[in-house]
Amino acid sequence: MKTMIVTMMTALALSASPVAAAGCLKGAAVGGVAGHFAGHHAILGAAAGCAIGHHRAKVAERQRVAAAPAPTTAPVHR
Repeated sequence: MKTMIVTMMTALALSASPVAAAGCLKGAAVGGVAGHFAGHHAILGAAAGCAIGHHRAKVAERQRVAAAPAPTTAPVHR
């Protein structure tokens, strides 16, 4: 069972692009551990953790962009 989980996590890490995997790997790791302790549902926990982690990363990115000051386009005088 451990070998299968490690293999799946490795395949996920190698196949996902960094942009698409934002928050997914961290969430999957936490969800997999939580699922394992909650009745040996590690795969289900990893899938749910990935979805939640990805959602939280998108929300954090939106907040970061909203908090960043807008670039000014001041006229250049010569």
